[in-house]
Amino acid sequence: MEEKGKGLNSMKKLLLPFITAMLLIGMVIAPTYSLADSDGSTEEEVVNEKFGAPIIVYGGNLTAEQKDSVKKSLKITDKSDVQEIEVTGKDLATYLQDGDASARMFSSAKITRKDAGKGLVISIVTPDNITEVTSEMYANAMLTAGIKDAVVEIAAPKPVTGHSALVGIYKAYEVSGEELDPERTDVANDELSIATNLAKDAGIDEAKVSELLTEIKKQIAEQNPVSREEVEKIVSEQLANLKIELSEKDRQLLIDLMDRIRQLDIDFSQWSDQLNDLSKTIEDKIGKIVDNEGFWEGVKNFFTNLIDSIRSIFN
Repeated sequence: MEEKGKGLNSMKKLLLPFITAMLLIGMVIAPTYSLADSDGSTEEEVVNEKFGAPIIVYGGNLTAEQKDSVKKSLKITDKSDVQEIEVTGKDLATYLQDGDASARMFSSAKITRKDAGKGLVISIVTPDNITEVTSEMYANAMLTAGIKDAVVEIAAPKPVTGHSALVGIYKAYEVSGEELDPERTDVANDELSIATNLAKDAGIDEAKVSELLTEIKKQIAEQNPVSREEVEKIVSEQLANLKIELSEKDRQLLIDLMDRIRQLDIDFSQWSDQLNDLSKTIEDKIGKIVDNEGFWEGVKNFFTNLIDSIRSIFN
């Protein structure tokens, strides 16, 4: 009987850290909720009369049910003070040189313009349904297109790559009274395509892709290269700095893209500050990824040791 009691006490000592670990893991992975008013609605957003109401741009191929789903994701209610528009394949052909007017559009977005200097805040509110484009990729492409100082929320009712949302953002931005350079929007779209291809086909981490594009563009803004050869040197240096290896084909596509960016009508003095802000956001994200990987490696080691300890009781 005494031996049995000792065995139970030993088992309790082993299980205590296990239970503690499970509670800690639950705290880490539990979703975060925002506080709302007692009636379930969030505080009403103040409309900046200088820019007008936020603009909601819906993918033109959404069904009525899918549109309702997007509205719910973007927290749009009957009381919301917003302007609603649609984006179609025709818009794709307008903003992109080789855009397909028959393309099907599902990605949607809410654009709220802000005062100068506020920067870009991008949020993908349906992350499971935007499968290829990250918020940092959107931000990078939007800066290339000439869009700044806005809060952008992106949503889709079903899994899509997310590319068409950028065209919707272009249209919404122009509806709000701004004019975009078609050459810049076309280059921005190419940038988004290259970014997603590097992540998907070349197997580079998405955050690392955004970091690479941002750092190259920062150097272009600072050095103001005047030739393709100088751009190629910048690209090669940043690939080496970030320890990224590309195929010759991907490397040439990246150089072609950055050489086009070099030739755009951009105020690089202002661009540099915006890119520095984006660079810090990406660095923080990469740091969190590394810290998170370290945490889960520790959890894995804990359970491995725990299992070994339990086995030892019965051996």
